[in-house]
Amino acid sequence: MIKVVRGNPTPEELAAALAVVQARTAALASAVQGSAPAPADAWSDPARVARHRLPQPGPQTWARTYWPG
Repeated sequence: MIKVVRGNPTPEELAAALAVVQARTAALASAVQGSAPAPADAWSDPARVARHRLPQPGPQTWARTYWPG
């Protein structure tokens, strides 16, 4: 549903805006159906955050959990 929030568009202006929205939706739908999934972005890769192994449980684990700021 499209709602005009501000202004008073003519029927031609409203039809043109609707045509753009429909064309964009159709283009995105065809791109999603016809392509393989995009590779994950490196920024969202969890391995980027955890580059080293976490400390293993043991008697001195509590001392290794402090991260200096």
